[in-house]
Amino acid sequence: MQVSARLLLCGALCAVSGAAAAQSSVTLYGIVDTGIEYVSHANAAGKSVFRMPGVTGELPSRWGLRGNEDLGGGYSAVFTLESGFNLRAGDSGQGGRLFGRQAFVGMKSPYGTLTFGRQYTMTYLALQGADIIGPDIYGLGSLDAYVPNARADNSVSYLGSYAGVTLGANYSFGRDAAGTGNSPGQGTCAGSVAGHPTECRNWSVMLKYDAPLFGVAASYEEQRGGSTAAANFFDGIAPTPLIDAADKDIRTHVSAYANLGKFKLGAGWLNRRVDPAAATRTDVRSNLYFVGASYFVTPAFIVDGEVYHINNHEHDTRATMGTLRTTYLLSKRTAVYAQGSYLGNSAKARYSVSGGGGGTTPAAGTGQTGVMVGMRHSF
Repeated sequence: MQVSARLLLCGALCAVSGAAAAQSSVTLYGIVDTGIEYVSHANAAGKSVFRMPGVTGELPSRWGLRGNEDLGGGYSAVFTLESGFNLRAGDSGQGGRLFGRQAFVGMKSPYGTLTFGRQYTMTYLALQGADIIGPDIYGLGSLDAYVPNARADNSVSYLGSYAGVTLGANYSFGRDAAGTGNSPGQGTCAGSVAGHPTECRNWSVMLKYDAPLFGVAASYEEQRGGSTAAANFFDGIAPTPLIDAADKDIRTHVSAYANLGKFKLGAGWLNRRVDPAAATRTDVRSNLYFVGASYFVTPAFIVDGEVYHINNHEHDTRATMGTLRTTYLLSKRTAVYAQGSYLGNSAKARYSVSGGGGGTTPAAGTGQTGVMVGMRHSF
């Protein structure tokens, strides 16, 4: 009888332990991606370069931990810690931060998900459906490097989905708490200063609708200035200082996509408006347009491409860029790819075709060709 009682007790404890373990999970995941790149006219002297890019290929390399604990009643605790790194040297990205891509904790419920920490703004999330090429080395980031790096420290985010409609909002008390440069071209802007509630503030909102055959999205994001903040338009013109908390750097976006069998089409518009508070500093505007398509030739072979055009009236700079990419899936986790892009600059513009870590700015008015072959593995 004693043995039977012990066996029953052991079985009950094991069952409880198993049930508790089943209620929570932690997942290790990541992407490892790099290759060899060629860029023409990679400096003012017109010299070309072969290199291993320092930032991205098809996708930026990263590793992370994602956790979920079921609290019952449709509620769960969630967290994500995600670190970006560069394969060519093994160093951390995002200014050397350990978890520079994402670091947040929060609560998921039937009414949406509320999270706290370093996380993406709504500009990044809203673009994911229509931007076919995505955070590629020859993508939107070549013309506006903030887009694939749209993150904010000290932020509170809400995401809720209802019958295909997604509502999102993010508010940051100071978008660069580490002071290492939150995103390219912004300078540093720590914020959270007593008596200065709007200094380095960042807020964004998103509205999306996703259906099986199509989707539409819109977003709005506003950044406020600080003593060391700046607004870089990445066209070779000196950045605009955003030294006052009343200075604004605003991005407004509208996009749509359609799924047509093996085809996916996407298009969008991203307007940027920098409004310094002082009358002695000039407002600057840019409009960035994109249209792309993706086609599954076979389940393992994908061809996609995108065309971009940006126009900055105040700087008198313009550029048009086209990217073509092929990807072959060796397995569910491993792929090889080849891609190429050409960027044409107007007479005063110095946009670079490559978002691979800088160092390839051409002379004003010079076009560039970028070609890359690479490999990525996800886990």
